[in-house]
Amino acid sequence: MNIKRVSRLLRILQMLQARAGENADGLAAANGVSRRTVFRDIESLKAAGIPVEYDRESDRYSLPGSYFLPPTNFTAEEALAIIGLTTELGRRDTMPFYEAARRAALKLEASLPAKLQAQMSDLTRAIHVRPRQINLLEGKDSHYQQLLDAQAARRAVWIDYDSLTEWDRIETVVRPYVITFINRSWYLIGRSSLHKEVRTFNVDRIASLRLLDEQFKPPRGFSLQRYLGKAWRMIPEPGNENRVHLHFRPMVARNVAEVHWHETQETEFREDGSLDFYATVSGIHEISWWILQYGDQVEVLRPASLRKLVRERIGRMAAIYQRK
Repeated sequence: MNIKRVSRLLRILQMLQARAGENADGLAAANGVSRRTVFRDIESLKAAGIPVEYDRESDRYSLPGSYFLPPTNFTAEEALAIIGLTTELGRRDTMPFYEAARRAALKLEASLPAKLQAQMSDLTRAIHVRPRQINLLEGKDSHYQQLLDAQAARRAVWIDYDSLTEWDRIETVVRPYVITFINRSWYLIGRSSLHKEVRTFNVDRIASLRLLDEQFKPPRGFSLQRYLGKAWRMIPEPGNENRVHLHFRPMVARNVAEVHWHETQETEFREDGSLDFYATVSGIHEISWWILQYGDQVEVLRPASLRKLVRERIGRMAAIYQRK
């Protein structure tokens, strides 16, 4: 069942609960669908155990006056977490496509007693979430929604994609296994017909998208964690895994040690306050960019291939600033 249909079923349920009754024409018009679709939706609600009643005399569907959606009893701590964090994350400059979560949090807040609303308002003003800079994905809302629908319905999608690795626009059919937010943007991960393997696509670089009739089943055992393996962030590289050993100077050592950067990391402070950092990663290119952020406060000790890569990039960087 796709996201749009779930939303429509909830709207129909809300309409039936809020009014004395509604006929098929009214439900169809309010939801922008045909009468036949409404009849299917009514049957789905009945199958889910919701007592939808039909009165032939008035030609109206309704719910018994005694029926209400099951209440959810939130503790004050739970309500604060939902309202505070979801409201923050729902701001478009914080997490793209989470505006619906923000609206849900505001509805929850509005359902609270006035006194508790005032308390929640004071508390939520003290909560601020400011993640790292993100891609706002302006104008990509429809692509995101279509991908969610395709993933839920197990339908392949055709995409016109502005590829950075191929340095060209490509067209491919993708089986959407996972839609995930990593670092700064939303990504589609699925099998590409063009590459004949699982690939990662940035939603922002999808120029156009079309749902196809082709159905698929995800490979047995596929998971995002297994696909990413021991990638530093999101790009697993072929070849053997690398045991990385970095030495951070005291100025940044504690800052580095406080953060959980990778599932395999190990840290050990030296007597002078510097830090030995260890991790096992697949590939060296992603982690090299992270290392360069620390400038002269870090040294790569192992492996030799990573030490060489960082040295070469530092050399090219220095050459830029030596120009007159």
